[in-house]
Amino acid sequence: MSNTTEKAAAALELLPEELREPAVAYLVEQAEKFRALQQDIRQGTDDISAGRVREWDFAGFLRRANAVPRS
Repeated sequence: MSNTTEKAAAALELLPEELREPAVAYLVEQAEKFRALQQDIRQGTDDISAGRVREWDFAGFLRRANAVPRS
């Protein structure tokens, strides 16, 4: 077992029983969010490498947005 895993297990043991499961659920949720973020970053990097990204023309975006008729 790694040092980090041992520390996490020890910290969980310090919590009251009724808080352990929510604490683990929170850690799993955060890990899943982190994994999704890593995947999104990897996809963005791949898009840049493949030339699928271009610089955003913010002024042009605003011109087009203001040209849309409003009702």
